[in-house]
Amino acid sequence: MEIPAVRSVRGPNVMCGIAGLFGRDWNRFQLERMATVQRHRGPDDSGIFLDKSGIAGLAHDRLSILDLSPAGHQPMANAAGTLQIVFNGEIYNYLELRREFRDYCFRTNTDTEIILAAYERWGESCVDHFLGMFAFLIWDVRDQRLFGARDRFGVKPLYYATSAGGGLKVASEIRALHAVGIPKEANEETWATYLAYGMNDHSKSTFWEGVFALEPGHSLIWRDGELRIARWYDLAERVGPDFDGRPLELVCEEYSSLLAESVRLRFRSDVEVGINISGGLDSSALLGLVYQTNCRPGQVKAFTFTTGDARYDELPWVEKNLARMQHPSFVYQLRPEEIPELAADVQAYQDEPFGGLPTLAYARLFEMARSNGVIVLLDGQGMDEQWAGYDYYAQLDRSALSTLLQGTKQQACMPECLTQEFLERAIPLEAPQPFPDRLRTRQYLDTCFTKIPRALRFNDRVSMMASVELREPFMDHRLFELALRQPHERKIADGTCKWMLRRITQRLLPSDVVTAPKRPVQTPQREWLAGPLRDWAHSCIDTALTEYAGRWFEEDRVINAWNTYCADGDTNSYYVWQWVSLGLMLDTVGQRTVAVQ
Repeated sequence: MEIPAVRSVRGPNVMCGIAGLFGRDWNRFQLERMATVQRHRGPDDSGIFLDKSGIAGLAHDRLSILDLSPAGHQPMANAAGTLQIVFNGEIYNYLELRREFRDYCFRTNTDTEIILAAYERWGESCVDHFLGMFAFLIWDVRDQRLFGARDRFGVKPLYYATSAGGGLKVASEIRALHAVGIPKEANEETWATYLAYGMNDHSKSTFWEGVFALEPGHSLIWRDGELRIARWYDLAERVGPDFDGRPLELVCEEYSSLLAESVRLRFRSDVEVGINISGGLDSSALLGLVYQTNCRPGQVKAFTFTTGDARYDELPWVEKNLARMQHPSFVYQLRPEEIPELAADVQAYQDEPFGGLPTLAYARLFEMARSNGVIVLLDGQGMDEQWAGYDYYAQLDRSALSTLLQGTKQQACMPECLTQEFLERAIPLEAPQPFPDRLRTRQYLDTCFTKIPRALRFNDRVSMMASVELREPFMDHRLFELALRQPHERKIADGTCKWMLRRITQRLLPSDVVTAPKRPVQTPQREWLAGPLRDWAHSCIDTALTEYAGRWFEEDRVINAWNTYCADGDTNSYYVWQWVSLGLMLDTVGQRTVAVQ
């Protein structure tokens, strides 16, 4: 299987792309090629640094969000020229940190320079001081040493590959590594694990042989051909085994204060910021917090999508929220006829399987935001994991640690459709048990292994397509740590999930929004795949079978399962989308041209 190149989409693209080559088995042309392949992540500016020793090179494609002047050019050096950095992301507390460096000679107003200052003072532990989303590489010219790090939950991506001679290649996207000679071969263990258990983005393995993800909360050090990976943040370790014994009102007050600060910090931008809103409690709470904390009430644009199906659409709830806050509202209706072409475009940017029709709907939403002048968009990811919002949290007697689906009791995957030899290549999740209670352990698994990691990857790529930087205020690690210290009865009480969160948001939202049950599905994926998209889905599945029948799949079982799905209206479409995803990956090979800005 080969990775597809990228077809350009409407409008100039922005988001940061970083890359680095280390060792002796590379040249400047390769570094430039990596920058070109990732140019869609940041066409505002680009730059390259080459160490005089010839063993290190850095490349950067710039997104201009803070300090839009040329002073923000990267790679960026410290004042002495002894450190060089390429950085993707945002350090939201950069102004607060800047006050701690009164004697430091700052030459820009960027958060990038704060990382350099912090690294000079605190070394590798500088990451503990950052609030934000980040992936960066720092080359120490004097010590000939690389230090790189990824944020606590992995909001920003970073991939690497090694060579037999001790060389190292690092980039924001997998395609950049393939562009400099890493073979484009499918990782069968990853595919088997995904198709059998629904697991992906839960480890350093990717869907491609020889390409690894630097895991969330991890750092890397490379020197003299030796690579060392270390964990610098672990949510369970920070939370600890004990519950928060403080009075409820005191905890509510602290959490509310952190919520407000998290949203306020994420409005730090020199370009326009908007909000992605659905009718659910989480995004509604975000909208309420924006209204409460923002200095421009009524000016923050709100974006939502619909599908024209009243069973799933949340527009009435959105309109109820917006009516009292008077934010400018923009609505996009996703239609089945646009799915085949849109899915091919999204797949080309994802590099790996993505999350179905909801991801496609978000692609249109981000595109709509960009076309209306919004460069940064806030989203409500993270509350379900913090406050036990999924219905299966109440069914913790179930031992399955693979994907569980909100709103259905069926198994997510169809391992019985895989060949026995291929199934044996699947690796079940060896899940840690960091807490004495099952609820917090399940929350931890969803946060670090099964839910959050893949959602963040989908969202990073799909927002990148539309030239929009996505910020996740509820992914602030302080919120997670405080929420996971709370006992069971503050999360699920009287059959109500997110009990404490609902209590906190009472003053922000209409009462019927606060008390509304979680609505599990946002798009009619299962109906469309068996209905108006049936021929397209069948074609994708046929492509997958043409390549892998007998090797990965028992063809007759797949065909029978697909026919049964179409006839019976199965409430679970997850396994169907897995097969469609594989077909999409194969269909997009060789059909995209690289976008060169």
